[in-house]
Amino acid sequence: MEMKNALQAGLPQLGLDLSDATCDTLCAFGHAVIKQNEVMNLTAITEPTQVAKLHLLDSLSVLSVMPLAGKKVIDVGCGAGFPGVPLKIACPEAKLTLLDSLGKRMTWLETVLPTLGVEAGCVTARAEEAVATCREQYDVATSRAVARLNILLELTAPFVKVGGYVLAMKGAAAKEELAEAEKAIRTLGLQLEAVKEFPIDDTAHAVIVLKKVRPTPPKYPRRYAKIKQAPL
Repeated sequence: MEMKNALQAGLPQLGLDLSDATCDTLCAFGHAVIKQNEVMNLTAITEPTQVAKLHLLDSLSVLSVMPLAGKKVIDVGCGAGFPGVPLKIACPEAKLTLLDSLGKRMTWLETVLPTLGVEAGCVTARAEEAVATCREQYDVATSRAVARLNILLELTAPFVKVGGYVLAMKGAAAKEELAEAEKAIRTLGLQLEAVKEFPIDDTAHAVIVLKKVRPTPPKYPRRYAKIKQAPL
């Protein structure tokens, strides 16, 4: 109950109203992550109240920024399934693809999601390789805790169609990373629309909203070693 109480207490701050059944499914996923974490390194956060705040509510902040119903969404570098899985549970009408390079995590997600009634495509691949088959096909690419923004945008923007959005989830360094990513934003065909901030437990959480205004040049993304060595 701790997790559910913390989840329901935090929803009004995000302007969200979810049914009791939806909250139960969100918490079932949260508990599944805690349990799996005993045998696989998924998260450093395992206390139920903190899982509700720092994983579930943090993920759901994306829905405060943009409705996802009917949209094709890709969660790049989804890790244990955040933010993608909570977003799909709260908004079943979204069409979700989860992408991560770690096969064990993806196998676990493929096993656990059907038990929760959650439909999502699970792709095991590096972002810069996966994009070859689905370039500019998504309405929204989202990502959390993957890399600094100037690196992250090169991994996410190529998936998004013109007119779509990259929603980058960041912490206290959001504005600093944004300043550092000005060249990447221009080069990749993006335009800054907004930075939405959500205080969760006195810590800063932000969703950086970037609109795709023109196609990303075909030479991006580069190989990851190159991106890291010489970020845009």
